[in-house]
Amino acid sequence: MNIGEAAAATGISTKMIRYYEEIGVIKSALRTSSGYRVYTDPEIHTLRFVRRARDLGFSVKQISSLLKLWRDRNRASADVKAMALGHVAELERKMQELKEMTSALRHLAENCHGDDMPDCPILHELGCTDCADPVPPKRQRTLGRGFEVVS
Repeated sequence: MNIGEAAAATGISTKMIRYYEEIGVIKSALRTSSGYRVYTDPEIHTLRFVRRARDLGFSVKQISSLLKLWRDRNRASADVKAMALGHVAELERKMQELKEMTSALRHLAENCHGDDMPDCPILHELGCTDCADPVPPKRQRTLGRGFEVVS
C-alpha cells in the first residue's frame, strides 16, 4: 500500500510516517520505480505499534527502544516492564505537577473579582517580581510529548 493508505490504516499522518523514517524510528519503505513509498503488512504492523506507544505518551526515543525490545525475541520482559513502570512514574509526576498548577490558578481565579475594574490578582501575581511562585519551580518541566523547557 502507498503512504496515504498506510496513514489511513495506522492513524499516523503521512508527514509523521516520513518523519519516523527520516529519524530512523522505522526503516525506510521500499519504493516503486516511480519513487513512491510502498508499505507491506509488517511495516503497517510496526506503524500501529508506534501509534499505540505514542497514544500512551512514550517519547520517540522510548518508542525506538520499545521497538528494539519488540523485535528482540530473546529480550527479558523485565526490561519492558521496567521501562513501562518508569513511564508510569513520569506520568504520575506530570499529573502531580498539573494538579499543583491547577490548584494555584484556581486560587488566583477565586481571588479575582472578574468585574469591569482593572485590578486583577491573576495579572498581579504573574507580574510580581518579589512574590513567591504560586507553584514551586521545577528544574526542568516537560511540555507535551517530549518537549522540555528549563525554568
